[in-house]
Order: sequence, then structure tokens, then C-alpha cells
Amino acid sequence: MSPVTAESPTAAQSSATAQSSTAEPSRISLVVFDMAGTTVEDGGLVRRAFVAADEHAGLAATDAERAEMLDYVDVTMGQSKITVFRHLAHGDEATAQAANAAFEAAYAAMVAGGEVSAMPGALDTFAELRARHVKIALTTGFARDTQNAILDALGWREIADVALCPGDGVRGRPHPDMPLTALLRTETESVSSMIVVGDSASDIVSGVRAGARASVGVLTGAHDRDRFVAAGATHVLGSVAEIPALITALDDEAVR
Repeated sequence: MSPVTAESPTAAQSSATAQSSTAEPSRISLVVFDMAGTTVEDGGLVRRAFVAADEHAGLAATDAERAEMLDYVDVTMGQSKITVFRHLAHGDEATAQAANAAFEAAYAAMVAGGEVSAMPGALDTFAELRARHVKIALTTGFARDTQNAILDALGWREIADVALCPGDGVRGRPHPDMPLTALLRTETESVSSMIVVGDSASDIVSGVRAGARASVGVLTGAHDRDRFVAAGATHVLGSVAEIPALITALDDEAVR
């Protein structure tokens, strides 16, 4: 079972990003955040929900296969869950859909049980961005119902200007669709006014492919600094608590 990883940008994509970075910089007016592992602390619920999905759908026949499955889950963290299940089910759509439904149900039950919370620093960061009139997008690889369950559990329905997940013509990470959809729906002026923030390599590749001014990895979730750098991260931060300071630095560059 070879992982379909979030690959580093191609030469053409890197060239496009380089051209974007040499264009006249703009002040940051949109931050596209990932949720679980970035702005939401879930204590490893994703892996637990994948185990529940495996028990329901029988994706792994042995302990070794389950370990391999979880390795793949770690590598593809941040990507659309149904896409991951299609790979794990070897293209069997019925099995993939059953596993995905079991995953979403298990995760939603854990959310309802109070097992998610705001990542330290997230609420202060949101408040600071609001004070600066910077728009906020929250994105996820979960289905819409699960995303809504998290937003409701945390009381975050009013925090984001837009909340996005894969579906309805919007592909999940590492595709650029969610950042670009956030840009369109918030009427943000250009990709040079947008930064993308997440805890996985898939978040970084999505931001790079979207041409974001910055694609920022945070060390509070799935992947480490080396993975972020390999994926093309422009910045690696300890947590989202450092985002306001980064925006200040980027805005200072824009007005020089």
C-alpha cells in the first residue's frame, strides 16, 4: 500500500509562485486556516476515528495491515477523508463510502462528547485578525456535517467569514480549491493578500498551488518542520498564536 503523498510543487508551480512573490506585495486581508491540529485541538481523534472506520468496514485484515493503514493516514493527514478511504479500499466505492460514514460518525460522537477544544492561542489570534479587519476562512478534510459539529461544539459559527470542506465542485487538499474558493467568497483582492496555515504537508502544498503570499506550517499537529520545508512552506511557526506577528511582518514588507 504505497502512500499517495502531498507532493512538493512542480517546477511550473514553483515558477508561478516565484512570479507571484516578485509581484507587488499586498497587505494581508485573508487567512485560510486548517481546523484539526491547527486551530482545533483534538488529541489524536482522527486516528481513533480511522480505527473505528476500519472495524466497521474491514479495511485491514491483520494488525500489520492496520499499522500500514495508519501510516498512510498520517502521511495523507489534511486530505479529503473520502479520497483517503477510496485508496484504502482499493477503489471499492461502496466500501470507501461505508468506511467514510463510519469515520465521520465516530469523529462526530467524540466531538459531541467534548473531546475537542480551541488550540491554545487560536481565539486570541481570531480576535486580533478581526480587530485588523482580516478575514478568516476555516477549512477541513472532513465532511460538512462533521465540520459543522466541530463549529457548533466550539461555538465558532460566527468566527469565520467562510467555512469550507471538500465537495460540490471543491476538491480537498493538496489541491488549491479551498484557498481559492475562500478568496472568491470573501472577495479578497488577490492571492498576494492571502496566507494559508495548517499542520500538514497537504495544507502547505494547497497554499503553494493557490499562489498564496505565504504557506505556513504550524508544529501543533500532524507533521514536522522537515515535512513542511519539503512541501514548500514559506514559514514554520510554533502555533497559530504567532500568526498576527507574521502578518505584521508581511504587511511591513508590503509598504516598504
